[in-house]
Amino acid sequence: MLPGAGLTSQCPQTSLRPDAAADPGTAASLGGRREGKSPYMSQTDPQPESPATPGEDPESSEPSGADVTFEALGLDPALVEAVAALGFTAATPIQAAAIPAMLEGRDLIGRARTGSGKTAAFGLPLLHSVREGGSPPRALVLTPTRELALQVSDALSSFAKRLRITIATVYGGAPYGPQISALKRASVVVGTPGRLIDLLENRNLDVSAMELVVLDEADEMLRMGFIDDVTRLLESTPDGRRTALFSATMPREIRRIADEHLTDPIEIQVESRAMSSDHIEQQWIRVPSRHKLEALGRVLRGTPHEAVLVFARTRASCAELADALGKRGIAVDPLHGDLNQPARERVIRRLRAREIDVVIATDVAARGIDVDHITHVVNYDLPLDTETYVHRIGRTGRVGRKGVAITFATPKEKQRIRRMGQQLGVNIQQVEVPSDASIVQGEQDRFLAKLTESAANPTPDAATWLATAIDKSGLTLEQLAQAAVELLADSDHIELTAPGSARGPAWATAIRRSDDFGTDRRPIESNEDTNEVQLYLPVGRQRNVRPGDVVGAIANEAGIDGRRIGKVSILDRKTFVGVPKAVADTVLELENVEIRGHSVPVTLAHPGSGQPRRREGRGGPRQGSGGRAPNSRRSRQPGGPGADLR
Repeated sequence: MLPGAGLTSQCPQTSLRPDAAADPGTAASLGGRREGKSPYMSQTDPQPESPATPGEDPESSEPSGADVTFEALGLDPALVEAVAALGFTAATPIQAAAIPAMLEGRDLIGRARTGSGKTAAFGLPLLHSVREGGSPPRALVLTPTRELALQVSDALSSFAKRLRITIATVYGGAPYGPQISALKRASVVVGTPGRLIDLLENRNLDVSAMELVVLDEADEMLRMGFIDDVTRLLESTPDGRRTALFSATMPREIRRIADEHLTDPIEIQVESRAMSSDHIEQQWIRVPSRHKLEALGRVLRGTPHEAVLVFARTRASCAELADALGKRGIAVDPLHGDLNQPARERVIRRLRAREIDVVIATDVAARGIDVDHITHVVNYDLPLDTETYVHRIGRTGRVGRKGVAITFATPKEKQRIRRMGQQLGVNIQQVEVPSDASIVQGEQDRFLAKLTESAANPTPDAATWLATAIDKSGLTLEQLAQAAVELLADSDHIELTAPGSARGPAWATAIRRSDDFGTDRRPIESNEDTNEVQLYLPVGRQRNVRPGDVVGAIANEAGIDGRRIGKVSILDRKTFVGVPKAVADTVLELENVEIRGHSVPVTLAHPGSGQPRRREGRGGPRQGSGGRAPNSRRSRQPGGPGADLR
């Protein structure tokens, strides 16, 4: 379960999560100028290296938002004060255009890329509209993932800290009880489509008083197969409610929803320059969560580096990771929000003085780091959004130097890191974790280079002492040299044995094998006449499972397009899912998915397991909106037409 599952934020609290101070979501959501600085870099950053501030883009079709203050937009003074307290004064183009339109009561379509400040663009007018509070909920924000739901909730809570508004966050994979309790007091609800549908069907979500619905990242909801759920939620809300739809792209299905559910919308499109990271070599390593510490140790040992900045998601994991590395003999300090200012300054001072090699930091704490010799950034935990990723990797490659950014991604997260690369227009190269042989060989090569450099600049004192030592000890020059090398290597933790196997650790080898043979370590066999593989889940109609639950869970957890998921066959106690062979390995790596609050294992369907025979003419991919079958709603009724086949 994620921290803060189902919690309610009663303003003036500023966060839904204990570690929210370590989360850059609020700054990223505003996206505007902070005392004249780029939202992605700290105030000490050299401006030429900073990504362009949205609002300063000369190619933008909208007037620059840098000349428009939040106070001038007509927002409630309490909201303006809260935003000013966060250090932001000027709106971005999307904010300058969207906020007045929404305050006027207009429906809106906002087309803006990541980093434009769209969360504040809809969040501030939303909070203005419901600033008196009250329940049942008056505003709803739909997001495609639980991570984005938490991020949006944190941002809204920070904006509304001077208002008495209660915000509830609901998403799958968390207990229902706390979320249901939170909904009873909430004025604003932020959630994912699948869990919202469940709560609506069980009459735990009252949408009768909804005044405003926001669809955030609508194209992602389409990609993940949630469009039917989105449509149903919109149809359940009152006819007079206002709707705002935000999407980076406008596929045909998203345009159809806008045409059907928005009334005379104003459409705003803002372009911005791509976030700059070209001077940084970007890599990622696929690492199961339980092996991250070992992978980090291998990277630190097997990669030539000066200072390394490692990002962890929470304060607790930051401290724990620093402690674990310290026990391995690595000069490391943690840097997080629980440290007071003198302690933070001490860490930065030690890093600049090269007294430590590694700093483990949270996002907010790292904003003050401006150290020239940071050669590597390691994302121990994958950041939640692209803005945070750019901010992190910008800590390396300073003052014109080259830098390296290495990101750890679990099997569930590999599609997310690839999407980040697509958004940035860069190739984030997948690499292997260093093997034993490469680590030992690298250390020995650097050790030899160190000796060679010293030999190139001999001192008379060393030669005199060596001659004396030979006379006193009776040892030969070769024997003394060998002893000296052993002592020096031991002090530097250098292994002098011959490099071992060129293969990586067992878990990395298993991952490579799964790329070729699937997670059961044997070749996956597709159906005779198609490239489709049948997957098996031991849950069915007795748990009220619907096709949408299955598609949403697999698409969300595996990070794949919901339209790539084929036929879903639901029986009483089991479900079979058809997926392309190329997708099967990704899904099988999950091991478990969350379906209607239950953790369900995913395995290959084997012959004789009871899956229904393929029916003539019904074996192809699903058709229709967002990858759903045209009769998908009928399939939700147990025993009705299409109950078993999708």
